[in-house]
Amino acid sequence: MQTNPTYSSLVAVGDSFTEGMSDLLPDGSYRGWADVLAGRMAARTPGFRYANLAVRGKLIAQIVDEQVDLAAAMGADVVTLVGGLNDTLRPKCDMGRVRALLTEAVERLAPSCKQLVLMRSPGRQGPVLERFRPRMEELFACVDDLAARHGALVVDLYGAPSLADPRLWDVDRLHLTAEGHHRVAEAVWQTLGYEAEDTEWRTAPPPTAPPTWVARRTADVRFTRQHLLPWIGRRLTGRSSGDGRPAKRPELLPYEGPAV
Repeated sequence: MQTNPTYSSLVAVGDSFTEGMSDLLPDGSYRGWADVLAGRMAARTPGFRYANLAVRGKLIAQIVDEQVDLAAAMGADVVTLVGGLNDTLRPKCDMGRVRALLTEAVERLAPSCKQLVLMRSPGRQGPVLERFRPRMEELFACVDDLAARHGALVVDLYGAPSLADPRLWDVDRLHLTAEGHHRVAEAVWQTLGYEAEDTEWRTAPPPTAPPTWVARRTADVRFTRQHLLPWIGRRLTGRSSGDGRPAKRPELLPYEGPAV
């Protein structure tokens, strides 16, 4: 791995995590770690280009079918691939198929770029993580194996105490806050070989007073009404939050956003 490398382009592939939910901007769009990373890289390299093909709700088969070949054809210096976690959260999940599809994606993307970046995704502390932990860790073992075989870098977000802290997760309990996304951007930044801007990104925020019983119950009711029940409804009807949505940034174009 280079130290303070010079990369001229970045393509991000994945689902809502890479799209940037829930790092909400004033105009109603989402920023997210990939935009933050692109801004930093662009500040170092004039003419830096960036595409983000991610769409919320996508399963690994959809990522392979809709994003991988497009990303490979762009010939970017860096490609990030994060996918498969949505599959692990489904009641019926064929992990053998998930591993095979992730392998297919890596085999297509690795030869197309100078550096492929994979991730061990973060998990919020709580009962959901405990229920699906075995599947997640099976997915991450596959990520590690593929990285070793194809020369990809792995960003270990799963092992970072900060990104397990519920305070860095939005009220939907599925997506990171703005601070969480900034920490992910820092993790990828350092993994690519750039000089650290935040050496404590792995460290959880300072302790705060725990919420009261009433506050916890109020948050649980809000979560159930606004997020859990709609999520269950989509599962029962075969719908996805990403149905009909275009890629966030479908073309590899010069990045003109702020260097954040």
